[in-house]
Amino acid sequence: MPKKIAAETDVHILEEIGRHAEGIGMDALHACVEDAISRRTLQRRLTRLIAEGRIVREGRQRGVRYRLGPITGEITGVIPTGLSGEAVAEAYIPISPAGKEIRDYVGKERRMRTPVGYNQEFLEAYYPNETFYLPTDLRSQLHTLGTPPDGERPAGTFASNIMNRLLIDLSWSSSRLEGNTYSRLDTERLIEFGQAAEGKDALETQMILNHKAAIELLVKEVDRVDFSPYTIFSLHAFLSDGLLADRSACGRIRNRPVEIGGSVYMPIAMPQRLEELFRIILSMAQEIRDPFEQSFFVMVHLPYLQPFEDVNKRVSRLAANIPLIRHNLCPLSFIDVPERAYIDAMLGVYEQNRIELLRDIFAWAYERSCQHYLAVRRELVPPDTFRLRYRQKLSETIKTTILQQQAPVQKAVLAGIALSVPEEDRDKFVKLVLEEFENLHEGNVIRFGVSPQEFVAWQDKIK
Repeated sequence: MPKKIAAETDVHILEEIGRHAEGIGMDALHACVEDAISRRTLQRRLTRLIAEGRIVREGRQRGVRYRLGPITGEITGVIPTGLSGEAVAEAYIPISPAGKEIRDYVGKERRMRTPVGYNQEFLEAYYPNETFYLPTDLRSQLHTLGTPPDGERPAGTFASNIMNRLLIDLSWSSSRLEGNTYSRLDTERLIEFGQAAEGKDALETQMILNHKAAIELLVKEVDRVDFSPYTIFSLHAFLSDGLLADRSACGRIRNRPVEIGGSVYMPIAMPQRLEELFRIILSMAQEIRDPFEQSFFVMVHLPYLQPFEDVNKRVSRLAANIPLIRHNLCPLSFIDVPERAYIDAMLGVYEQNRIELLRDIFAWAYERSCQHYLAVRRELVPPDTFRLRYRQKLSETIKTTILQQQAPVQKAVLAGIALSVPEEDRDKFVKLVLEEFENLHEGNVIRFGVSPQEFVAWQDKIK
């Protein structure tokens, strides 16, 4: 096998193993890669990857499972303040020493971790605007990264400007963290054209579309969404639509116990207590003044409580964007966040009430989002408010000039507008009209209510 093909095969294998935090067996793994290699070749590649320390083999005989092994090394690029250059599993995610401690603990076999229940003291130890999960310097850095350079704008302006990109990126990234196998291109086709990807489970398609609906709620109803129970219930209703066995469980506190796969954490089972704590968490979130602290707080405490039958983490990821959108900051799209790292971080919250690994991921992911949308923002053309104000008059002037077969000159335009444009705006308006005529052709003249035939006749007349 040529070296290039072998390397691509290894990447494919590692990607599939990385999708399964609890490991994957030979049969399931071969089903994912059988189009590329035979079972015998897969066995040889696995043996080599184990020898290189890139994966680990656990269990015996038919119970054998493969997981990603720890990877350490130097990382290049921008690293958030306070983080080291060491990475685990995914070498492009830098984590702090405290984050590494958490990863090492949750990386142990389940039987070696201590079973725990919901710890109310974890929530009670937090005092809004006195306790901070995000240090001052990190909050300052995030504000610098996420604030648009064009000054104060109405809430949600930035998110609205990049709406199409955000719908695709956040729908894809958040779904991928739940194991969804849609590619970004598949997601783009589904959201823009309604074209479902071939060979994908219908539930995966539903998950993507649910994200789209929930994100549209956040951006289009920015003045109404907040950390009220109504908003969070609405997010859950959108995100869980068609995905729960009990359809009445959408948008309401669960009334039955739940378990978290691969974790020793047992969430609260009593609905009355869930309801009470749910409202306390949202009340505390509303009190937090810093939007990034507010965002991170709900990413920690909503999934930790597990108020809903399912879809809790998805709700927390979208809810984390509420303060960012409301403060016209760059949204958090979770682009390139590895599923394994995110799962480990949440397990650290569930089982140890430690937030350092999730904080590492939050900081890295936000910087990544800002870098991504900075490029998008540069492509955006700022709206011409003058043109918008005189849009109707501009259209009438151009149409009249063409239908009356007049030459587009300053004198004719001034005569046509008479007193309908204030004197202080006339020079600028005339300039705008003449610029439009310079860029006019048969393919775009319809914007002004002129047919191509009328346009050609006008051109012939003024030649």
